[in-house]
Amino acid sequence: MFLSYGYYYGGFRYGMGMFYDPTMIFLLIGLALSLLASALVKGTFAKYSKVRSMSGMTGAQAASRILHSAGIYDVNISHVAGNLTDHYDPRSKTLRLSDSTYNSASVAAVGVAAHECGHAIQHQKRYAPLVLRSTLVPAANIGSSLAWPVFFIGMIASLPMLTTVGIILFGLAVVFQLVTLPVELNASRRAVRLLEDTGVLGHTENSGVKKVLTAAALTYVASLAASVLQLLRLLVLAGGRRRND
Repeated sequence: MFLSYGYYYGGFRYGMGMFYDPTMIFLLIGLALSLLASALVKGTFAKYSKVRSMSGMTGAQAASRILHSAGIYDVNISHVAGNLTDHYDPRSKTLRLSDSTYNSASVAAVGVAAHECGHAIQHQKRYAPLVLRSTLVPAANIGSSLAWPVFFIGMIASLPMLTTVGIILFGLAVVFQLVTLPVELNASRRAVRLLEDTGVLGHTENSGVKKVLTAAALTYVASLAASVLQLLRLLVLAGGRRRND
């Protein structure tokens, strides 16, 4: 996926003033990092979406050329609604390009399409971090869905074991994001190289692509940082509660 967002949850009070959450600072820092990263990627994409590629190829056409140059002919390229919703689905071997990418011949659109092609090539070559990330998806989904409910129940019911389980569950989501980072960075590096090798973009145009993909990578860095801060928040909250019991 091209654009990433972190996990955010609000603070809370417990009982009749018995518990006050002073750890909102972790939430606010994580939120600020993600908002800044999101604004940067959207601004950079908007800038280079106004720069037409010299080849005149659209994102869909560029993706087709890149995949075929890599010997990949069994990946479908389709359109998906939305803006920056581009992604590669390894289950159906489908590369889905958004409204801002599929029919656009801009440098930004071609760069994003190439990035998603990078994921398709990772899948073909069984790139180890991608395989690991795919393996972690079920655990990460369960962790992100159940972590906070389990943690809160443990806090309210004074059950340290449940709070620990909640922390572990959230840790699974953090590990998933940690593994995702090298996957995304590798896809971007492949994209820049593939665009030059296939002649879709020239060397000077690739500087714009690098800026777009670097900004996108920062959203994953910010998302990971926000999740780590949330994990730290859980640890602080659990530790404070145990000291008060």
